[in-house]
Amino acid sequence: MKQPVLVDARLALENRVATLTLNRDDVRNALTGTGLIDDIVAVAEWANRCDEVSVLVVTGAGAAFSAGGNVKDMAERGGDFAGDVAEVAERYRRGIQRIPLALQAVEIPVIAAVNGPAIGAGFDLANMADIRIASSKAKFGETFLNLGIIPGDGGAWFMQRLIGYQQAFELTLTGRIIDAAEARELGIVLEVCEPDELMPRAGALAARIAAQPPKALRLTKRLMKMAQRMELKDFLDLCASFQGMCHNEPEHLEAVRRFLAR
Repeated sequence: MKQPVLVDARLALENRVATLTLNRDDVRNALTGTGLIDDIVAVAEWANRCDEVSVLVVTGAGAAFSAGGNVKDMAERGGDFAGDVAEVAERYRRGIQRIPLALQAVEIPVIAAVNGPAIGAGFDLANMADIRIASSKAKFGETFLNLGIIPGDGGAWFMQRLIGYQQAFELTLTGRIIDAAEARELGIVLEVCEPDELMPRAGALAARIAAQPPKALRLTKRLMKMAQRMELKDFLDLCASFQGMCHNEPEHLEAVRRFLAR
C-alpha cells in the first residue's frame, strides 16, 4: 500500500517494521505549529490499512523526542492558541487531540524510541505507545501546570493507566522533569540504553514482534486494549470468537508446522 505523503516527518518500512521519525529538530519536534499532527495521524491510519506492516516505531530526529506545544505561539497567543475560549477548544479538538484518538486506534504494536527530552505533549505522545525504550539522554516532564494550562491532549488519561493514579498525580501537579533512570523505576519506560544503542534495540524488539503471525498479532493487540474496559465474561466471549478466527487462518497452521518441525 502506498505510503502517505508527510510534511514534517519521515517514514520508512523494512521487514514489516515501519519507523516514523519526527523531523522538526529546528523546533525540537514541537507538535503544534508544524505539520507533525497531520503526519502522525496519517501514518496511524495508513498502518491500520497496510497489511505489510506489523509494528510501528516512533522516534525523533535531532536532540529531542518532542517538546510538545510551541511555547512561543502560546506567548504570542498565536497559531493553535489564538482566539477566545470556544476557538481554542475547537482547535484542540481538530488539532492535537486527533493524535491520541488516532494512536489509540492503531491495530499494530507501537514502540516509542525516546531519543531525547519528551516534554508536555511530547511526553504524552510517548505514553500513547504500547512500549517505550529510552536513551539515557531522554527526559520526561508533564509540565503543563508550569505554564498555567492543563494536559489538554489526553495525558492525564494515559499516564495514570500506565503508572497508577498517585504517581501520575505527583508528576502532573509538580510539573517536575525526570531523567530516564527514574522513568524506568516508575514503569514509564521498559528499558534505558545508551544513545547509539537506542534504534538498534528498538529495531530488534520491533523485529521480534513483527516476526509473529500478522493477523493474530493484530487481534492480540485488540484484545489487550479491550481487556482494559470489558467484564471478564464478555471478554472471554470475545476471546472465543477471535480464537475461532485464528484457528481458521493459514498462518496458524504454518506456525504449528514450524513448531513441530523444530
